[in-house]
Amino acid sequence: MKIATGTVSQGRIVVEGQAFADGEIVTVLSSDRDPFRVSADEKRMLLESIAQASRGEFVDADDLLDELEK
Repeated sequence: MKIATGTVSQGRIVVEGQAFADGEIVTVLSSDRDPFRVSADEKRMLLESIAQASRGEFVDADDLLDELEK
């Protein structure tokens, strides 16, 4: 998992200092803030949360909603 910040130039996203392979699937998140930045601590927490979800350590949204309705 990689986290990178880029800019849009002539309709294309340009990321400096981060290599992505041709055909690699990416997710783009845009923010109303200008520019969108995360601190080193926020990046660490985000990567750990992604790792937890990848290991199946999460609560399914339907289960959470059911629990909240009780």
